Order: sequence, then C-alpha cells, then structure tokens
Amino acid sequence: MKTINERKTIRKYSNREVSTAILKKLLSEAMRTPTMGNLQLYSVVITRDAEKKALLAPSHFNQPMVTEAPVVLTFCADFNRTTQWALNRKATPGYDNFLSFLNAATDALLYCQTFCNLAEAEGLGTCFLGTTIYQPQSIIDTLQLPHLVFPIATITLGYPDEDPAQCERLPLESIIHEETYTDYSAALIDCFYHEKENTPENKHFVEINNKETLAQVFTDLRYTKRDNEALSKTTLEALKQQGFL
Repeated sequence: MKTINERKTIRKYSNREVSTAILKKLLSEAMRTPTMGNLQLYSVVITRDAEKKALLAPSHFNQPMVTEAPVVLTFCADFNRTTQWALNRKATPGYDNFLSFLNAATDALLYCQTFCNLAEAEGLGTCFLGTTIYQPQSIIDTLQLPHLVFPIATITLGYPDEDPAQCERLPLESIIHEETYTDYSAALIDCFYHEKENTPENKHFVEINNKETLAQVFTDLRYTKRDNEALSKTTLEALKQQGFL
C-alpha cells in the first residue's frame, strides 16, 4: 500500500483484470466523500468494452491509455437523478442553471479524487484525463448522457506496468496565504518556480520546443489562448445543450 506522497500517474497497464468486485468496492467506499446537501450529485460510467473505449479515444486526443487501460471511468456531474427524484415526489426541481452545474461538478470531482486515493492504496494505477471538458459533446454523445448530466473527469484504471518518476511539485509556500491573499512578486515567482524550471526534464522540454522559458511552452504550445477560447465555446455550447445554461 502506497501513501499519497508516493503516488504517481500511471499510463501503462498490465493485462491483469480489474475485478468487478474490487471496482465496486472502491466506488462504494468513495461514496463517503463530502457532497453538497448529501445529494451525491455525480454518476460514473464504467467502460470496459474495447469498441466503446475506441469510440471514447478521439474525445481524449487518442491518448493510448484510453484504449490500453482495462477500465475507463467517466465521472459526471449529475442533476438528472435528483431532478427525477423530485418530479416523482411531488416536488418542483430548479436545477437547470449554472450554480447547479458548479455544485454537481464539485461533487463529481471530490468523488473522483477520493476514488483515486482508494484505488492507488489498493495497488491500482490511475491517470486523470483533463481532456474530458475539452470536447464534452462527443463524450456526451458516445455515453448517451441525458439532460442535466455532464462529463467532468475521466480516469484510466488498471494495475501498473511501469514505475515512472514522480513529477515535481511547487513548494507549499507557493500555494498558501495566511489570513488574506498575498499577490506574487517577481521575486516570489523566481523563488517558487526555480526548482520546476531547472529540472533536467523541463530544461530539455524548453530546448526541444525552441522556447526561451518553460512558461512559453505552456502559453505558446500546450494551453494557448486560441485553443482555450475555442474549447471554452464548445464547452459552453455543451452546457447549454445539457440544460445547465
């Protein structure tokens, strides 16, 4: 059993099956996570079928672990179930709005993180796919998500077939603020990002991308303003279609 300080993102998995019993045990235990109003505003779509994983892969830019992992889990913000409960109990729901989406998205992410911690303690490996909210409509269509259900996070899951190095993290001092928020001076930025910018891996990353700084790799290549604006538009359109806007 590994501690949180030992965790690593796993992208390569062995052929060992993740049993239904283990998966349901972890998903059940994760339900003790905090939740808004004790409503559990989340659902999980379990994908094991190879053809279904192949259909999901383009939504995640065809990252190989989507098709190679034994299990793919899509965590969804779900106000459909609560709405149906209300409608079937002589109540009038009012959850077709952005605030409800934020509440359900928060619930789903909390549940997802708890699940990951439990799965990794069990000896499984996970990879969080941030691509889930980049092209949500294709995931919605593939998984046949109904009104008031929206994909928030995707996890690939399996037994590790690699032991990668841990990624660096910023120092604790860079994220905490005592009593009120203290903005970052240039000197603090230099201090907090020094280690990150000077790892051999990141220095090589800058070099092979023909950039001057690591920040330029992120702003000019990985997460550009143009892409962010375009993907924001498609996400907002999908939120509207699913009834949250």
